Amino acid sequence: MKKITRLPLGPIATNAYIIHENNEALVIDPGGDFEKLQKYLKERELKVIAILLTHAHFDHIGAVDQVRENYDAPVYIHEKEADWLGDPEKNGSALFGLGEITAKPADHFFQLGQMQIGDFSFEVRHTPGHSPGSVSFVFRNQRLTIAGDTLFQRGIGRTDLPGGSRAELEQSIEDQLFTLRNDMRIFPGHGLPTTVGEEREENPFLN
Repeated sequence: MKKITRLPLGPIATNAYIIHENNEALVIDPGGDFEKLQKYLKERELKVIAILLTHAHFDHIGAVDQVRENYDAPVYIHEKEADWLGDPEKNGSALFGLGEITAKPADHFFQLGQMQIGDFSFEVRHTPGHSPGSVSFVFRNQRLTIAGDTLFQRGIGRTDLPGGSRAELEQSIEDQLFTLRNDMRIFPGHGLPTTVGEEREENPFLN
């Protein structure tokens, strides 16, 4: 049975997610604090088989290269943010006074739709608005969606950073997330999990 673990990491407590079964794991948005992430993986004897990025803002990529180098795991990103990993202006680290945060280029670009990596099957949905290449990962069998910074518990992603668009964000939520079943669990880039039904009814930014 596949399990999901949320680890808030990095300078602004960005949620990294580890989805694992048997001894294999997907790591999503490793934002920093590699030692904490490594400790979790070592204690459970997990091998990382891929690193998935919901988008390339600095707080989601701080430990990408350390995970990639230690586990020989490929990095996946949407092609619209291909050059953001190495560009502090685009990934935002130059804007926040935290020092430049960069990573080497991704190994693969996402193909939208169903994807299979090892024994993990999920759907990649393009959810721009917070950033042009934002994506969400839908694991239907586990009733969970990793939504990055698109949708939060009673909140939505900010759209005042380079490439952001409030109209696109609302369209993404309406077309790509609110079309999922009400009991689909949403695991956001910051804060606690929620559900599609709760946000459809109670999110003050969307009602």
